[in-house]
Amino acid sequence: MSDVACLRPILAGTMLVLAAPAAAVHAQEHPGRPVYEKWCAECHGAEGLGDGPAAAHMLPRPRDFTQARYQIRTTASGALPTDADMMRVIEQGMPGTAMPGWPQLTDRERTDVIGYLKTFSAFFESEGTPEPLEVSGAPRASDEAIEEGRLLYDRLECWKCHGQAGRGDGTSAPTQTDADDRPIRPADLTQNWRFNGGGDVDDIYMRLRSGLDGTPMPSSSDLLEANVITEDQLWNVAHYVRSLSPPAAPEAREVVRAVLLDGPLPAAPDDGAWTDVPASYVPLVGQIIEPPRWFVPTVTAVWVQAVHDGESVVLRLVWNDPSESPDPAWDEWRQRIADVMEPKEEPPATGALPDALAVQFASGPASGRDLPYFLMGDARVPVHLWQWRSDRPGAVTEATARGLDLIESLTAGADATAGTAAYADGQWQLVLRRALTPADSTRPAFRVGEPIPIAFYAWDGSNGEAGRRVAIGSWYFLFLERPVTTAVYVVPIATILITALLGLAAVRYAQRTAPAREAAPSAGAAMAEP
Repeated sequence: MSDVACLRPILAGTMLVLAAPAAAVHAQEHPGRPVYEKWCAECHGAEGLGDGPAAAHMLPRPRDFTQARYQIRTTASGALPTDADMMRVIEQGMPGTAMPGWPQLTDRERTDVIGYLKTFSAFFESEGTPEPLEVSGAPRASDEAIEEGRLLYDRLECWKCHGQAGRGDGTSAPTQTDADDRPIRPADLTQNWRFNGGGDVDDIYMRLRSGLDGTPMPSSSDLLEANVITEDQLWNVAHYVRSLSPPAAPEAREVVRAVLLDGPLPAAPDDGAWTDVPASYVPLVGQIIEPPRWFVPTVTAVWVQAVHDGESVVLRLVWNDPSESPDPAWDEWRQRIADVMEPKEEPPATGALPDALAVQFASGPASGRDLPYFLMGDARVPVHLWQWRSDRPGAVTEATARGLDLIESLTAGADATAGTAAYADGQWQLVLRRALTPADSTRPAFRVGEPIPIAFYAWDGSNGEAGRRVAIGSWYFLFLERPVTTAVYVVPIATILITALLGLAAVRYAQRTAPAREAAPSAGAAMAEP
């Protein structure tokens, strides 16, 4: 970070005191103030200090505009953002944070609120107009360029924060703090749709060049100036980082399709049979409905694959988690999260907390409005759970839930759900298997060709998550494919043949009747004869 950036928080208080009377009068008259108070003050605070009523529920915290310390910029480290930089954040938001985009604002309102934001810091007047960094165009991506980027990622020790596979599980990840000494996570580089400055190669390169002021993410411009790396090499790092995410951002779809297999069902997370099975993306969010509410879950999504053979169903669940809990290396992180996060409706859980995942099913046939309450059902309509924990990685508990606190474990039978789990490089992979038709009526049967309501919960023990402090999703539907019958092939062919025969008959009929129509006099001609 530059000297200006380091001194800015120290100087900000003095300059604000000196500028306070003039700024206060100016702020009262500013046309951007009503826009700010309506849309921004709830998080950023009335005075722009990042201390609005909602701020303590967010991590990272909302921007403190009085410090003039902005993360997303096209300017050098420690420099102010351009108006275009600020406009982009207002329009598009910052994915991966609580900052949304504001497309409902008019261009005039956006321009006015940018002007108003500048009144919170005298640096915008004292430092003049910021200049964007001059950057070259991106070189073409290639396998060679991506491989060089991977080598540089290792050489520059990006893995210390972001992890070897880029999932934010580096050795220094548990100790990271922002400029205000609050815990902050390194980005999960395999989820570029959550990058707060954009996930394209150009965006990634700009973050490498400018750094993220106020965070541990440094600028790489000094490396270029010292000839440690070239600009093309830095572009290759950006290409490599982009390659860690899917080509396009995943979309959540309502139906998870279970593929019908003829051969043996896969039994392990790394079984090659999973390669050809489509994966469904299921986003998760914090449980903020029932106290104690939880606004900062670690797990933000689970990928679901499913297969069956007409007798059993197997699910493969994959989710990113930077720690294999319980992990003493993350104890400090867990304590800091407990210290800074609101609401403190109940004391944080104590002891060694495992990672955990639960799969939820409706206890009986249900669809549409008949679905049970998605938060583990209720006393009237219970749900069925498969529960897995990292401290018992091979065991799966089945249970009936009538609410978040009313969970009754079921006796395990010979055909109970079985599980196999593996953890590596910041990712859990879990395989669950159960017979479609259980031996007892306390567990729901799964029928081929019928939608099966399904939902997911995930806990990260190293983040202090247990009980109601959990990541949750809404209802989806698991659909077990039917066997392909001969009707699938016969009916379309028969339809084509019948259509062709009818068409041929119509043509023959038209050909036979055409001469008769030509020989018959028209009604008009007959009336004209004497």
